[in-house]
Amino acid sequence: MSGPADRAIGVFDSGVGGLTVVRALRRELPGEHIVYLGDTARVPYGSKSPSTVLRYSLQNARFLLARGIKQLVIAFNTASAAALPDLEGALPVPVLGAVAPGAAEAVAATRTGRIGVIGTLGTVRSSSYRRALAALRPDVQAAAVACPLFVPLAEEGWTEGDVPRQVALRYLGELFAALEDIDTIVLGCTHYPLLQPLLQQVAHDLTGRTVRLVDSAGAMARATRAELAARGALREGTGGTLECFVTDAARIDEVGPRFLGEPLGPVAQVDI
Repeated sequence: MSGPADRAIGVFDSGVGGLTVVRALRRELPGEHIVYLGDTARVPYGSKSPSTVLRYSLQNARFLLARGIKQLVIAFNTASAAALPDLEGALPVPVLGAVAPGAAEAVAATRTGRIGVIGTLGTVRSSSYRRALAALRPDVQAAAVACPLFVPLAEEGWTEGDVPRQVALRYLGELFAALEDIDTIVLGCTHYPLLQPLLQQVAHDLTGRTVRLVDSAGAMARATRAELAARGALREGTGGTLECFVTDAARIDEVGPRFLGEPLGPVAQVDI
């Protein structure tokens, strides 16, 4: 007979970037069953009003709750900023957002107390990481730069070569110019882990030293493990499964495996 630990982790995103979170979860928690929903028919959420983002997020969460999940993971920053408190209050399962885990790991990693954040324009404008960092360590200084071109580069698979390098030099150059002695950078978008090797090299080239990159997807996976373990809901071992749902299946077979790091398998298109 299956118990609470055998129920799945539910993950949702407005598109495919959240598959990097699924990738990290499958690496960190190989025994866990995961159900993923990408609301690809309504992407992007960043241009929507907060009330619309909340409405969409509740619809996504209810779809996943109907699949019998034990934990909900919001795998992108827009919904984490706009909907997390409401989802926590409305849902019968714990909810993990995208911001707090990355902020916590950045605060633990920094030695200079100077942290950079890169993300989408919406994430940077929301100041969500600045607030989370300040709440954890008030003396931390932070600078944030929007890097909108990183998203299409990741989706097209342009993660190395001269074009993405020049883009990274421009964005990271702005970041290091905004705040001296940054030693830690939060990758505040779930698309950015695909560019991590390039960003690591460019950061070194610009500063002459190693800069710690905090992968928010990996941080979310580790935070999920801690949450499940604390509740006695961890499914140990291996053999975890993955179910993928999208609201529009266009290009999912092409783009999805880049983010997941393995074949997607069957993907069902649903109307939520």
